Amino acid sequence: MPYRESFETVAGCKIRIMRGSGSAASAETLLFLHGARGASAWLPFFETMAQRFDLIVPEHPGFGGSDTPDWLDNVGDLAYFYLDLIEALKLPRLHLAGVSLGGWIAAEIAVRNCTTLKTLTLICAAGIHVKGVAKGDIFMWSREDFIRNIFHDPKFAEAMLAQSPGDAELMIEMKNRLTTAKLGWQPRLYNPDLAKWLHRITAPTLIVWGDDDKVFPLPYGEAYAKLIPGSRLQVLKSAGHTLQIEKADQLAEVMTGFIERH
Repeated sequence: MPYRESFETVAGCKIRIMRGSGSAASAETLLFLHGARGASAWLPFFETMAQRFDLIVPEHPGFGGSDTPDWLDNVGDLAYFYLDLIEALKLPRLHLAGVSLGGWIAAEIAVRNCTTLKTLTLICAAGIHVKGVAKGDIFMWSREDFIRNIFHDPKFAEAMLAQSPGDAELMIEMKNRLTTAKLGWQPRLYNPDLAKWLHRITAPTLIVWGDDDKVFPLPYGEAYAKLIPGSRLQVLKSAGHTLQIEKADQLAEVMTGFIERH
């Protein structure tokens, strides 16, 4: 299924958006927020979800083909940007999902305003701190270590490492890493104030985690589940941090089932 690529300007920032949907005109809208590695490619997971939903995958300000605006200082800025984007795209009711950094952004959106959200899905999300449970320090890992540590099954890491990125791809990787560091360097990949406001989330919430997540170990998923009222935690077995690649079919099935129930 072909996807459409476009650029939208909101709050003075032009961002790149990939969008795909099935033939049904009544398809529910799913806004998917990517993690620190960006969203430069249309993944098989996106293809699967686009067969059921009107799937919108933007590149965050500061990432990939999107602008880096002067106003971008923290994840809260991205939350307000996406609230503006939702209004600009005239999406009165939608399903919101985010992975890793994108999950953090999604949680920050939801504590500010849940009125447009039918459901919320957080996948291996950053954003909170669990005392006594160390996170993987992605800023100190080499590129090879990073790729190896985001998967449970080594074959996915080997396949990714076997690719030879060109100069343009390496520049995008550097841009993404720089913006991620700006947003999450100190404190490391969390907002000290987020946990105390997660009780404000009223949308039905699914939390999906890999049992072998080396970036944010499973206790982070359990903590999110305790902090968001009525949320449900789904743990995928033999899975690392990048579920949309390593467990694409299973993640799609879990998410689709959850969304359809609500």
